[in-house]
Amino acid sequence: MNEDLFKKVNERLNEKFPDAIEVAEIPFDFPSFTIKKENIHEVLVYLKNDEDLNFHFLTDLTGFQTEDEKQLAVIYHLHNMQKNYRVRIKTYFDINKPEIPTATDIWPGANWMERETFDFYGVRFKGHPNLKRILNVDEMDIFPMRKEYPLEDQSRDDKSDKMFGR
Repeated sequence: MNEDLFKKVNERLNEKFPDAIEVAEIPFDFPSFTIKKENIHEVLVYLKNDEDLNFHFLTDLTGFQTEDEKQLAVIYHLHNMQKNYRVRIKTYFDINKPEIPTATDIWPGANWMERETFDFYGVRFKGHPNLKRILNVDEMDIFPMRKEYPLEDQSRDDKSDKMFGR
């Protein structure tokens, strides 16, 4: 069933947005599409408003940092409850310019999810009605889920890398 959904969504997106898809795959039997940052908002609008696809429910929205630490990404999990279709949409962008359009105009429920993603990764959602920290203190000038800081306290002298096989 997910292969049929994958083919349908892939065909529709390629037809409507010929250059928007960067990667289309089905990892773990879950249709997943990586969309260019420039096209993400219009693709999300299309997936929600298309009568047949009708991904009317935003299940989850979150961010992550790539292993090379040079990019951030936002992942959207969409759900069509009537047909029980689920799809994952991802978009990547440079960590030095972490800015993409908000999805709050498509799904009002994206509000808090985008604020959390901003709070932990520093992704700025253009057009968001109230983008501010919700879990960390306002004075915080870092984004704790980024891989920019060492995991261990570098000032400790009671640890030796030999103890950790390094």
